[in-house]
Amino acid sequence: MSAILEHANLAVADPNQTAAWMEHVFGWHIRWQGPALNGGYTVHVGGKDSYLALYSPANELGEPQTRYAHKGALNHLAVVVEDLDATETAVRDQGFEPINHADYAPGRRFYFLDDQGVEYEVVQYD
Repeated sequence: MSAILEHANLAVADPNQTAAWMEHVFGWHIRWQGPALNGGYTVHVGGKDSYLALYSPANELGEPQTRYAHKGALNHLAVVVEDLDATETAVRDQGFEPINHADYAPGRRFYFLDDQGVEYEVVQYD
């Protein structure tokens, strides 16, 4: 038996703003958007088979917890791309700073933090 991760749900201050940079950096598209839980608003952005649900509650969000230090915390999201160098350029174009570059079998990677404090790992496999 096999399972596929269909989506993850992230709390963000502005789902439309986050979706816009994801469209530019990852080539994703908006699959759905509309009212959500407790008077909030959600944008689903991704590809044909998977997406991120970007949720903004009606009330202001608190600050993110420290990654790698809390049970159940999101440490980072990994995205596989076809052209790591072009994606890195797109990340920089959005004002984010690529960090922690590494070559490893079977590919290459870097990380970056978005304006919401979410860490992304971007990977290109050989």
